[in-house]
Amino acid sequence: MILGHLCRRSVASAHCKKSSILNSVKSFSHWSQYEMGPPDPIVGLNEAFAADDSPLKVNVGVGAYRSDDGLPSVLPCVRQAEKLIMGQNLNHEYLGIVGDTQFVDLALKFAYGKDSSIFADNRVAGVQTLSGTGGLRVFGELLASKGGHKHIYVPNPTWGNHIPIFKNAGLEVRKYRYYDSARSDLEFENTIKDMEDMPEGSVVLLHACAHNPTGMDPSPE
Repeated sequence: MILGHLCRRSVASAHCKKSSILNSVKSFSHWSQYEMGPPDPIVGLNEAFAADDSPLKVNVGVGAYRSDDGLPSVLPCVRQAEKLIMGQNLNHEYLGIVGDTQFVDLALKFAYGKDSSIFADNRVAGVQTLSGTGGLRVFGELLASKGGHKHIYVPNPTWGNHIPIFKNAGLEVRKYRYYDSARSDLEFENTIKDMEDMPEGSVVLLHACAHNPTGMDPSPE
């Protein structure tokens, strides 16, 4: 009786293992139709840097302050801000759909100037999003679904992920002239001309500062 019971358990166990393997194979076969996306050029550069054993190597990839040993260097003001935030003993309550409204309000005043007329005229609005590119995706979908916009103009060049972000949001991506690579200078006159030639009501992506990837910003004048 005991031997028969053990045999039945052994057969059942083997059957379960076989079923589990078959299910795993089926699962993998389902996901095989999804192709691997292209490697990110910046992440790939960082990986190549990490794998390089040259003592003379220099990381010129993602823009970040780094120490002499190549590790990220956190600014003292950031450390101080961290302490101030932690000292408030916040309760980690869920935020509303627009994010931290105090943070958004202060960020807008920092960006435009607290005395800017756009606040009195009610010509600006803001929400908190997950990163800059996350904000672009949310805004792109808003433009396409609620604003009735069909296209957006981006500077040429612009950061590589801007184009697929807006395309995936349902917008046609058009470019305006911005940077002259032959002269390593801003194409200011052509930028203005291209903007003047845009259809009325067009949406334009501007890099407020630290233009990515050129670093070329207009002067205040």
